[in-house]
Amino acid sequence: MKTEKTKMHFTDPYLISPTNPITINLIGAGGTGSKVLTALMEMNHSLTALGHAGLSVRLWDDDRVTSANLGRQRFAQSEVGLYKSVALINRANRFMGTAWKAETVKFEKDNFGKQPKNTQGSIYISCTDSARSRFEIAEILNLLSNRRHHRDMPKYWMDFGNSNSTGQVLLSTVGEIPQPNSEKFETVESLPFVTEEFAELLKESETADDTPSCSVAEALEKQDLYINSALAQMGCSLLWNLFRQGMTANRGFFLNLKDFRTMPIPVA
Repeated sequence: MKTEKTKMHFTDPYLISPTNPITINLIGAGGTGSKVLTALMEMNHSLTALGHAGLSVRLWDDDRVTSANLGRQRFAQSEVGLYKSVALINRANRFMGTAWKAETVKFEKDNFGKQPKNTQGSIYISCTDSARSRFEIAEILNLLSNRRHHRDMPKYWMDFGNSNSTGQVLLSTVGEIPQPNSEKFETVESLPFVTEEFAELLKESETADDTPSCSVAEALEKQDLYINSALAQMGCSLLWNLFRQGMTANRGFFLNLKDFRTMPIPVA
């Protein structure tokens, strides 16, 4: 009887041994994005200590810090009024000695269909709160993927999404990632976009009221205190494993923080 092989996705080899820091576009600097940035700071320090070229992060967000953001997001009272992306990147650079960049615009095309500057990268991490923004990201990634022979050609897109106490993280490939020959595993070269596979889930996750919260108490009614940090830690663990283990059998997970349940999502 023939044994079915475990399905596995092997990391693009350039991410394992790059000649330059891996470029990451982190889209969204709110409850989840601000905590993902902290995890990327830890990841960059650890990678460079292991002889890797590390990470070069560009954070995108056009929103400013308000008093309602304090506590649940990574902001201090002294940062109220600043652009979220600028406040976070300045802090990260001072703390880690990096030269990461902040963008104070949305990661989307303008009214003339022109995409913003500096969108090129190897990894895209979206921590936005609308389905529309994800479809916009997918469209830009499809355009960028047509630019062949570029060092920073898009390779992966990791999307974080959540409601009050539930959420999910999904890893996608931008096109096909060439896979090695394997006698042990059945390799998977393509992981579909979240906008292709879970379009209905995205639409259902949209909150009926997307107006900004005016207080911390109001913000906590919309999202539990620890759902963002739980997703950030688990999602970045998946990204860390891509670098360290060079492969993954899972491309993400569903999380229910209220019941403390998680369900992995296999690569195929």
